[in-house]
Amino acid sequence: MKHRLWKLLTMISFICIWGNSSLYAQEKKTLSLQEAINLSLASNKELKTNQARIEEAVAAVREATDRRLPDVNASGSYLRLNQPSVALKSKPSSSGGGSGAAMAKPNQAMYGMVNASLPVFSGGRIKYGIESAKYLEKAIELDADNNREEVVLNTIDAYNNLYKAKAAVSLVEESLGQARARVKQFSSLEKNGLLARNDYLKAELQASNTELALLDAQNNWKLSMINMNLMLGLPENTELTVDSASITATPTLKSIEDYVQQGLQNRKDLEAMNYRKKAAQVGVKAAAAEKLPSLALTGGYVALDVPGVLAVPNAMNVGVGVQYSLSTLWKNKAKVDQAKAREKQLVIGEGMLNDAIRLQVNQAYQTYLSSQKKIDVYTTAMAQATENYKIINNKYNNGLATVTDLLDADVAQLQARMNYAFAQSDAVVAYNKLLQSAGLLTNQ
Repeated sequence: MKHRLWKLLTMISFICIWGNSSLYAQEKKTLSLQEAINLSLASNKELKTNQARIEEAVAAVREATDRRLPDVNASGSYLRLNQPSVALKSKPSSSGGGSGAAMAKPNQAMYGMVNASLPVFSGGRIKYGIESAKYLEKAIELDADNNREEVVLNTIDAYNNLYKAKAAVSLVEESLGQARARVKQFSSLEKNGLLARNDYLKAELQASNTELALLDAQNNWKLSMINMNLMLGLPENTELTVDSASITATPTLKSIEDYVQQGLQNRKDLEAMNYRKKAAQVGVKAAAAEKLPSLALTGGYVALDVPGVLAVPNAMNVGVGVQYSLSTLWKNKAKVDQAKAREKQLVIGEGMLNDAIRLQVNQAYQTYLSSQKKIDVYTTAMAQATENYKIINNKYNNGLATVTDLLDADVAQLQARMNYAFAQSDAVVAYNKLLQSAGLLTNQ
């Protein structure tokens, strides 16, 4: 009995251990910034939606082009009749002796017809429709390129957040190790009567606060990693390790005038706005062209059979058709005015976007300059905080500084190291934001 119970407990323990190991198993992946960008571009759902919009625009161009092709309609019917009396009246023959025609009573009728029409002149409406569709197709493609740059920038920002979260975890873990070592040292001094009880409690309190800060840093790191995995289309429990070399590069900066001119030349949203403006200009011409007549070549075939009455086995026709709506003379002006108003809105929008690009480039440029200055300041501050901690530690060992001074210096050193690490990665994001505002991000 004991043997069977022991065997059962062993099996349960094995199952529990195996289940826990499967539950908490994580795939580890070292990820460079370029790999993150490539994965994000491949899995982003908005970019896939943009591709569908491009396909729709391409189909719209084909639809506009197909209006040049002939229209062909075919119809036919078979009818059952109620045996009407049908009299075909014609002039009596001079040689005939009868006075009336025979009455036919058909009970069915059949007919079929095919009509074809080939547009020859439509006032330019077909031409303008094709031209407008092509402009809109190009605008949608540029919208997709602009969204692509936004996806790249968002990926860089998310990668930076993951890097900062991991750096915070590492720095706080190191600080917690020092705090625990200090608590252990102070515990021995307090037991030997060489340290006041309240000073020992201060050291314990700092260790507890550092442990809480570590929990927050680990939580932020996990959330940043989940967010990154979702962006890249990876399993949520994938443990990502960032490449610090790809987030601390120092690029060469051009003048602000160069970036402004590059933005006005390369921004996809501005170019898309320009194509929409061209489409609106074509729309004005298309609206005005509705006042012109339409000319088409027409042709048809008709077959008709009414048993006992009429049979038309083969009737064909070819001709020219002209269509002109007189109502356009007084109705078309409103359509032209609407088209002109749409064009005017896009012209104004283009000017507003020009101003916005200039402002965005200047803001991004100043932000990057500020980030570089922050790196210099935080470099000096980190050196100062490290030196200050050494001095306070020496003073404390010689009885010239309090425990509070020592703990404050330790916290200041940790904060300075974190500020320096964050400033370096934030500078990379600021530079890429500058490239994005100048329309150069995906070219780098």
